[in-house]
Amino acid sequence: MSAAEDFTNFPRNAWEKVLSKVKKAVVFMDDRCAEALHWSGGVTALLDAGARNLKQFSSFEACSVNEPKAVFVVSTLLKGRTVDIIKDIISLSHFQYCVVFTAVPHSVHLLANNVTAEMEGSPVFQQFEEKLCEWMGNMNYTAEVMHAPVVFAPVSQQLIVTPAFAHLFPLLLPDLESINSKRPEKKRFGNLIDLDLHSLPFELQIEIKCLAASLNAMFEATGTREESFAVGPMSRIIAGELANHPQAKNRRKTAPNKASIIFVDRTLDLTGAVGHHGDNLVEKILTMLKPLPGHVTDVQVDMLELTSLQQTKHSHNTVAPGCLSQSQSPAARSLWEAMLTSKHKEGVMEIRRHLVEAASKEKLPIKMSMGRVTPEQLCSYMQLFRSSWGALESHCGVLQLGLATAQTLRHPCMPRWDACLAFERLLLQALGDSNFPAVLRQLLPLMKPRGGEDSSASGSRLGEDECGPDELILLLVYLYSLADEAQPVDEEEQEEELEKLERELIGALTLVIIRETELSPLLQKLTGCADPAELTTERAHSAVEEMFDTLRGLSHTRDHLKQLRSVYATSDGVHQATYRPLLKQILEEVFLPERRECPDIEHMSGGLTDLLKTGFSMFMKVSRPHPSDNPLLFLFLVGGVTPSELRLIKEIAAAQKPGTQVLILSTRLLRPTDIPELLFNTQRLTPDIGV
Repeated sequence: MSAAEDFTNFPRNAWEKVLSKVKKAVVFMDDRCAEALHWSGGVTALLDAGARNLKQFSSFEACSVNEPKAVFVVSTLLKGRTVDIIKDIISLSHFQYCVVFTAVPHSVHLLANNVTAEMEGSPVFQQFEEKLCEWMGNMNYTAEVMHAPVVFAPVSQQLIVTPAFAHLFPLLLPDLESINSKRPEKKRFGNLIDLDLHSLPFELQIEIKCLAASLNAMFEATGTREESFAVGPMSRIIAGELANHPQAKNRRKTAPNKASIIFVDRTLDLTGAVGHHGDNLVEKILTMLKPLPGHVTDVQVDMLELTSLQQTKHSHNTVAPGCLSQSQSPAARSLWEAMLTSKHKEGVMEIRRHLVEAASKEKLPIKMSMGRVTPEQLCSYMQLFRSSWGALESHCGVLQLGLATAQTLRHPCMPRWDACLAFERLLLQALGDSNFPAVLRQLLPLMKPRGGEDSSASGSRLGEDECGPDELILLLVYLYSLADEAQPVDEEEQEEELEKLERELIGALTLVIIRETELSPLLQKLTGCADPAELTTERAHSAVEEMFDTLRGLSHTRDHLKQLRSVYATSDGVHQATYRPLLKQILEEVFLPERRECPDIEHMSGGLTDLLKTGFSMFMKVSRPHPSDNPLLFLFLVGGVTPSELRLIKEIAAAQKPGTQVLILSTRLLRPTDIPELLFNTQRLTPDIGV
C-alpha cells in the first residue's frame, strides 16, 4: 500500500472506533459528522455494524421503550447547545446505555473550560459520563464518552475534505478592523500577517486548535513526520499550531514516514474560485444541482427517470434523491474519479462508456451512436435499466452519476455559465489596457432587474444567458480580486472615481435584488431574508454596502507576498492576457530542479532547531527544509478547493516530478457561489463550535 493510500483510508479507519459501539444502538449524529460518514461508507457502514437506526441530532428526536441503547456522534464541544440536545433526547427516551463520541479532543475541552494545566486522564469526559447516568435516571446505567477524529471525508483518491471546518475561511481586512476595535490603540495590528492565534476570538481559536488536533491524529495514525509550510496569514496560524501541538513533538521523533504539507489561504486567489473558466464537469454539476440537505459538498440527483412514476411538480418528493458519493460500487468510484479530474468533454464521454458497458453486461437493447454526447442520449441509455430491477440495483451508482450529468447539461441556467465565461474573458483582456474603475464600469450595463425594464414582473429574464444577481456578485468578486492587476493611474484621482462608481453599482445591484421574485440561497444569506416580501430596499442596500466593504479589501490580499503577488499575465500582442493560478505558481516553485527557496512559502515546523539554523546561516551554509524534500506532498487549501484546481494540481505534479505523490486536503470542495457566502459571512470570526 502506498503512503497516499494510508491517508485516503484514514477517514474510514477513524470510524472503526464508532462502529465498534453501535451494535443494537440507535445512532444520533449531527450534520457535519453525517457528511463525513457519507463519504466513508455511508449509513450502510452503521447498519452493517449492527446499528438499529440513524437519527438526526435534534431535540425533537427520541427513542421508544424497546430501544435502550444510544450512540451520539457530534463534531462540537460537549458544552452549551450540544449538551442541551443530548439531555433533551435522553429525557424523552428510556436509555440504559449511552455512548457519546465527540470529534473535539479532550485537550481542547480543557482549554474551552479555561484549564491550561496538564491533567491526568479525561476529567471532562468523566464528568459528562456522570451527567449521562443522571439524565438516564440511574447512576448504575452505563455511559461512555470518548474522542474520535471523524472529521475527514475522502471525496476522491486525491482529495480529503473536512466538513466540520467547511465554514473556516481566511481572515479579511474587515476582520482585522473588528479585532483591532477590541484592543488598546497601542496594541493594534497593522496587517493581517501580524495576527497570532491568541489575538483571535475564542471560538476561532478553538476551531483552529480542533483542526490542528485532527491533522495531528491523521499523521499519528499513519506514522508520519511532517514539515509544515504556509502561504498566507491564516495558514501561518494553522501551520504554527500544528507545529507546536504537544503530541506532535513526540510523534516526529519516532515516525518512520515523511511528508511536506503546505497550507494556502484561499483569499490569495479568489479568481480561480469564482471564475467559470474551469473546463470541468463536476464543477458544473455542483453549481447547477441543489445541495443534498445538511451537506456542503454533495448534491441531490433526481431519480424519477429511473422509475415509471408520472412526473409532476409534486412527484420529486416521492423518490429519495441520489447523490455523487458512491462508495459501494467500484465502477462508480472509478467513474467519479474520471469526472473529477478530467476535462468536461472527456468526463461526458467516460459516462457514456460506462453506461454502454453496463447495458451490454446486462444484455439490454442499447443502440450505439457516435459523435457528440447529448443529455437526451444519456437519458435514453439510462431508461433501459427501468425494465430490470436487478440491472438497476447492480449499476445504481453509475446511473446516479449519469443522471447528475444529464440534469446538469439540460439545466436552464447552463447558458449563464457560458455567458459568464465570455464576460470574464473580456474583463481579463480589459485589465491590461485600462485602469480598475474603467474595467469595473463595464459591469453597470449588466445590472438590470429581471426581464429588463419593458417586461412584466413575472420574474423571467429576456434571455436565459442574462446575468442574475448571483452571477453579478461573482463577477464583482472576480474583478476586485484582480484589481491590483489593472493599469495604474493617479491614486487620488482613481480613489475619487472608484468611490463614485461604487455608489452607482451599489444602487443598481440593490434594485436588481429587490426586484427578484424569488431569493436564491446566496441572496437569502446576504440579506437575512428568506421571502422577497420581507426584503425592504433599506435592508438590501445595507447588505450590498457591507458587501462592498469586504470587496475593497480583496485587492490587498497579496500585498504581503514578495514573489507570488500576481495571478495575471498581460497580453504581449501575440498571446491574450491570461489568469495564472496561484496554486500552479506555488507547485512550479516547489518542483524547481534547483530547489530555489521561495520567500512566500514559509517553513513553520522548525521550532528551536530552525532558530539555531537561522543563526548559523549567518556565517555558514545551512540547508533549510524544502517542500520537495519528501516523497509525499500535501496541499491544504484553507477555504476550499475547486474541481478544476484538482485537475491542475494532478497535471502539474505528473509533469514536474513524477515520483512525488500530491494529496489535497481542504475545508470543502467549492462551487463558485460558495465564495460569496464565505466572504460575506458575518459569523466568520465566531464560528459555531457548540457553545
